[in-house]
Amino acid sequence: MKLRFYTLFLTLCCACGISAQLTNDKNIESDVIPLAGKKGFSFETKAGDFVFKPFVLVQTSAKMNYYDDEGLGLDDQDNIANSGFEISNALIGFAGKAFNKLLFNVTINAAQSGDALLQQAWFDLALKDQLRFRVGKFKTPYNQAYLVTLGETMFPTLPLSLTSAVNIPYSLNSVNPNIATSFDLGVQVHGLLANKWQYSVGIFNGTGVSVNSAKKTMSDDLGIPSLLYAGRLAFMPKGVMPTHQGSPDDLNNNKYLIALSSSYNVEANYQASNDFRAGLEFAYLYKKWYFTAEAYYLNMKFTKKQNISPAYGFAGGYAQAGYFITNKIQLATRYDFFDRNSFKTAGILNAPAVGLNYFIAGYNLKLQAMYQYLGKWGHATQLARDNDDLGLAKHYAQVMLQFSF
Repeated sequence: MKLRFYTLFLTLCCACGISAQLTNDKNIESDVIPLAGKKGFSFETKAGDFVFKPFVLVQTSAKMNYYDDEGLGLDDQDNIANSGFEISNALIGFAGKAFNKLLFNVTINAAQSGDALLQQAWFDLALKDQLRFRVGKFKTPYNQAYLVTLGETMFPTLPLSLTSAVNIPYSLNSVNPNIATSFDLGVQVHGLLANKWQYSVGIFNGTGVSVNSAKKTMSDDLGIPSLLYAGRLAFMPKGVMPTHQGSPDDLNNNKYLIALSSSYNVEANYQASNDFRAGLEFAYLYKKWYFTAEAYYLNMKFTKKQNISPAYGFAGGYAQAGYFITNKIQLATRYDFFDRNSFKTAGILNAPAVGLNYFIAGYNLKLQAMYQYLGKWGHATQLARDNDDLGLAKHYAQVMLQFSF
């Protein structure tokens, strides 16, 4: 039995070319950690037409959330909640190439449950750089904050203007969307034109990362499938913009990006509303500096069956900058704002934050720390001010240690 096993193993080694060398194919993608040009364990045929690359990303954090008591003065108020230790992501997956045309990726997030356990699963038919087709579960073409590589973000936590649900003056909790759309199931055509223009156009379920099955219907209001229709166009005059937000391996680059994106989620949130989103992005990488800013808009219009006539508009955005004071230490700052109560109600949330990233060379470790303060201004009444930040922490601190392979 042992002899058969060793014979089979040696045969596979010879056939596939097992190595711990650089993966030089720029098209091998993970959306989790960078793979091209990185040392690691991979399988590859001698001809290079088949590549199989496993990868791992683990992010574990210590978090502290301090919530405002909104002036209630309750003796049993727990101002500190949702604090302690957390594993936000425990990803294991593989990416690769087949037949020199097909790219693929499957990623499991063991820190999640249900359908969200499958973070992404897709294959990409790359006919040429200008024309590619992607099918499966992957990132929707919206928001630069989500499209960057997960393990290479400047802050361990995304802007709260993207991740927090909007407030509406109705007790319909199932229809409080976020501005972000994140991972979803669908099909997309995308490509790179003249090494400057990057486009993506796709159709998705519109149900997000937590649903892996087909649950949509036809729109009663519009008479079309109740799906998410999304597109993004990016202009990169100096070549393809890297997908990181500052890397110690890329301290002499000079690239920038301007992008427009839009989506329409038809009868989103179980036929409750039609959600239109639009976004404007800017990102600039210059040597040790990295700067990015986004502004986005959400128009939420209830369907006719809801018997609620008005539409609600929400807006948000952020600007953040990072600088490497040494080849291993990056300082970061961010300002985030969110009109969470819609344009109909006065008041804005703003969340300034500072951060520090330390890259532990040789061990694929990254230590990130941040502090964020939640401020409120412009509200007409104290009640509106108190209601605006419900569920959000006034003071937030996080220290995260990340390992990738």
